Amino acid sequence: MDWGMKNRLSQLIQPDGHCFFLPIDHGYFQGPTKCLEKPGETIKPLLPYCDGLFVTRGVLRAAVDAANTKPIILRVSGGTSMVGKDLADEVVTTSIEEIIRLNVSAVGLSVFVGSDYEKQTLSNLAKLVNQCENYGIPVMAVTAVGKELEKRDARYLGLSCRIAAELGARIVKTYWCEKDFDKVVCGCPVPVVIAGGPKCENESEVFDFVYDGMQKGAIGINLGRNVWQSTHPVAMAKSLRAIIHEKANVKKAQEIFNETKNKG
Repeated sequence: MDWGMKNRLSQLIQPDGHCFFLPIDHGYFQGPTKCLEKPGETIKPLLPYCDGLFVTRGVLRAAVDAANTKPIILRVSGGTSMVGKDLADEVVTTSIEEIIRLNVSAVGLSVFVGSDYEKQTLSNLAKLVNQCENYGIPVMAVTAVGKELEKRDARYLGLSCRIAAELGARIVKTYWCEKDFDKVVCGCPVPVVIAGGPKCENESEVFDFVYDGMQKGAIGINLGRNVWQSTHPVAMAKSLRAIIHEKANVKKAQEIFNETKNKG
């Protein structure tokens, strides 16, 4: 692995081998998502707890302080919306020149295995890897399912993660599944981070699946809505960081959450 690639990955994956990425890219297909209407204000109190931001170039320029931020994973796929026909019909939206100009630590795009646009999105990934490897820029593949959340089982996720890794992704973001998540991770030869998915009912649900996923081999999380849509986002971020970087169990994470929440 070239020095530049190692250096960028080390900015994102901490010395303990773990990471907490905070995605705020939801607006690229959802528009002004609840609690992300003003993304710069949303992330300001959360930055001390995360290791990287997953963000589009528009929000990066408009809302993220270049002098006071965390390493950036740039969302570079899009072209669809919630009101469109199919969320899977994505293209690469950002040139390699723009990626270099923004000095990001990595880029990320979605792949939709099993959809009508499987070949297109996997081709997007392969072409992006071809370009980014020339400049030492890691690519994170996101195993997206669009609106078809029932696809989130180990067989489908394992297939999607392995294909993404085979095409050259350096990191894969995928959903946690209750059964056989360890097989998903074991079958993927590159690091796996856990996606948050839809907002959970309460914080304990989040702690449960994050802790389980970490025990089964994930290196961290790429989780947004269950943090910044929480009624206590700082408490949530602090608790999740404890699971990821301090080996806290679910009980300890809940204690940290309650203590932080009660402090205001």
